[in-house]
Amino acid sequence: MDADAFVKGLFTAGESKERVYSKGDYLLSEGSVEHQIYLIQSGAVRATCTINGEDQTIRLGYKGSIMTSISSFYSGLPSTLSIEALRKTTVLTVSKQTFLTYVNQSPEHALHHNQLLTALILGQMEREIDLLTEAPHERLGRVLTRSPQLFQEIPLKYIASYLRMTPETLSRIRNS
Repeated sequence: MDADAFVKGLFTAGESKERVYSKGDYLLSEGSVEHQIYLIQSGAVRATCTINGEDQTIRLGYKGSIMTSISSFYSGLPSTLSIEALRKTTVLTVSKQTFLTYVNQSPEHALHHNQLLTALILGQMEREIDLLTEAPHERLGRVLTRSPQLFQEIPLKYIASYLRMTPETLSRIRNS
C-alpha cells in the first residue's frame, strides 16, 4: 500500500460523507475546532489567517488535495485558520475519530500516516522558504515548480495573495 492507496482507503472506508460548498462558503471558520479532514473532489479552496485585520492566503487546494487545520485537528484547540471555497466545491469528509481509527488499524496504516505527515512538514518547509524568498519572480517559479497547474485551478488574486504580491505584480511577472 502506498500513500495514495492509504488516502483512497481512508475516504472509501464507508464513513466518509460528501459535502458541497458554494463559492464563499466556509468549510471551517477561524475560532472553530477542526473535527474533519477534507479531500477535494472538485473545485478549489484557500486556507487563510487574519493578520492585522486582513485575510492572508497561506494554502491553496484543488482536486486531489487534502485540507484541514492540522494544528486544530490534532490539538483540539480553536483554529487560527479559515478554509473558504473559491468556487463550487465538492469534498469528501472524514471525522477525526474515523481517521484515528483507520490510522491505528494496522502498522502499515500508521506508517503511511507518518509518511503523509512527513510530506506535510516538507511542504511547510518549502512554503517557509517561499515566504523568505525576496524576489517575486523567484517565489512564483518555486510555486509553479511544485504546482504547475495552479493557474488552471485558482483565481489570480488568490495566487497573488499566496505569493505575497499584488495581482498586478503577478500579472506583470507572468507576462515578462
